[in-house]
Amino acid sequence: MIPDQTSAIISKVWGMCNPLRDNGVSYGDYLEQLTYLIFLKMSDEYSKPPYKRETGIPAEYTWADMNTLKGAELEEQYKATLEKLGEQGGILGKIFKGAVNKISSAAILYRIVQMIDQERWVSMSSDVKGEIYEGLLQKNAEDVKSGAGQYFTPRPLIRAMVRCVRPEPMKTIADPCCGSGGFFLAAQEYIADPERYALDREQKEFLKNQTFYGSEIVPATYKTALMNLYLHNIGDIYGTVPVTLGDALLTAPGYRVDYVLTNPPFGKKSSITFTNEEGEQEEEDLVYNRTDFWTTSSNKQLNFVQHINTLLNARGKAAVVVPDNVLFEGGAGETVRRKLLETTDLHTILRLPTGIFYKPGVKANVIFFDKRPAGPERQTKDVWVYDFRTNVHFTLKQHPMTDADLEDFISCFHPENRHQRHETWSEDHPDGRWRKFTVQEILDRDKASLDIFWIKDKSLADLDSLPTPDELALDIIENLQSALDGFQELMQQLNTIPE
Repeated sequence: MIPDQTSAIISKVWGMCNPLRDNGVSYGDYLEQLTYLIFLKMSDEYSKPPYKRETGIPAEYTWADMNTLKGAELEEQYKATLEKLGEQGGILGKIFKGAVNKISSAAILYRIVQMIDQERWVSMSSDVKGEIYEGLLQKNAEDVKSGAGQYFTPRPLIRAMVRCVRPEPMKTIADPCCGSGGFFLAAQEYIADPERYALDREQKEFLKNQTFYGSEIVPATYKTALMNLYLHNIGDIYGTVPVTLGDALLTAPGYRVDYVLTNPPFGKKSSITFTNEEGEQEEEDLVYNRTDFWTTSSNKQLNFVQHINTLLNARGKAAVVVPDNVLFEGGAGETVRRKLLETTDLHTILRLPTGIFYKPGVKANVIFFDKRPAGPERQTKDVWVYDFRTNVHFTLKQHPMTDADLEDFISCFHPENRHQRHETWSEDHPDGRWRKFTVQEILDRDKASLDIFWIKDKSLADLDSLPTPDELALDIIENLQSALDGFQELMQQLNTIPE
C-alpha cells in the first residue's frame, strides 16, 4: 500500500507529463531533465545540516541560485548551470556532459522546479524515489517513437532470473550492458529483503558501495542508470560509482565477480561507423581480438557470452538472455557452445515466449551456467530445458507477462537445490515443459545445437486452438520484422563485398 504522501508526489511528477507531451517533450527527455533537476536539489540538501557535504557544484550554479527565478531569467540560469556542470570533473561532469534544456516553455520549467523544490528528496525513502523513476522508465520504454524499449527487460523476467540465481550478501554482481540498472535493483531488493537475510551494518554498506559493477555504452542511458541507482541508494555520486560509460567488450575487465545477470543488446553485429576518403559514412564490422575469448566474431551476443565467462570468478554463476541464434548458429556459435559445455556447467535453458520484448520479432532464451575451476572432465553433465514458448502467447498491452507466469519455471528450477529436480515431461506426458538432456545427447546434435523443443504446436494440429486474431497479427508482424532484419543484414554484407 502506497502512503498518501507518496502517491501525491508520484501524481505530481506524472501530472507534468501531459503538458510536456503537448509541448513536444518525450518521456525520455522529461526523465533526463528530472535527473538534472532532482540531482541539483539533492545536492543542495546535502550541502546543508546535518550533512554539510562538499557537493562540488560551483558557486552561482546551485539550486538556490535558480529556484526563485521565473520566465527568461530561469531559462538563462538553467542553461548556464547545465553548461557549467558539464565542464566539471568526476561524476558530476559525466552526468551533465552535453546537457541542454529540452523544456521550451518557461512556465512549465518553473512548475517543475517548484514541484521539486517543495519535496525533501534526500530524506524521502528510496522506495518512493525509485517508484517515480522506474515508472517513467517503463513509460519511456512503451513510447514506441523513442526506441528506448529495446533496452528494457521485462521486470517479471528479471525478478525470476534473480530468484533462480539467489545472490548472497557480501558477494559481487556484474551487468556488462546494464541499461537503466534493472538487474541491479532486483538483486538489491532480493538481498535486502529481511525475510531472506538479516543484514548487519557491514553487509548493508557492501550492498550499497561494493556489490555492483556495470557498463553502459549509450550516454543517455548511462546517465539514467547512474540516477536510477543513486535514487535507489546504490553507489554514491560523490564517491564510487558502480557503472562506467563505454563498450564493455573492448578489453578484458580488471575484476571478477560472483554473479552476472544481464540481457545483452539485440542485434547480431557489432560495427563502427567512420568517414572514408570520399567523405562518406561507412560501417565496418567490429571484431574484438581478445586473448581471453575462445573465438573471434563480429556477432555481438557471442562476444558478450565470452565476455561474461571472463567476468566470472572460478565458481561464479551467470543468467543471460540470448537470442535463438546463439543456440543454433554454426561457426563461432558452435565453438562457443562447445566451450561452454566443456568448461562451465550449462545446466538450464529457459525458452522465452514471444511478445514480451518491445522490439518485435525477438525470439530469446535465458541460459544459466556456473563457472568451474579448470579440470580434465567436461563440466556440463545434463542440460535442463523449460519450454515456455510453445503454445504460450503474451502481448505487451492486453496480456503482459506477470510474476505469476514464471512461478512454475522457478519451482521446476528448484533454486534451493537444483540437484533435486524432477522432469515434468515423460513419454506418457509429452506436453511436459521441463525436460532433461544429457550432455552427450546435445553433443550428438548437429552443431551441438541447444535449440531444443518437443511440445506439439497446437495451432498447427488443431484448428480450434488457433490464437486470437490480434495474436496472429502480432506473430505475422514479428516474422516479417525478423525476415526484414535478415534481408537488411544480407544487403549490408553484399554492399561490403568488393567487386
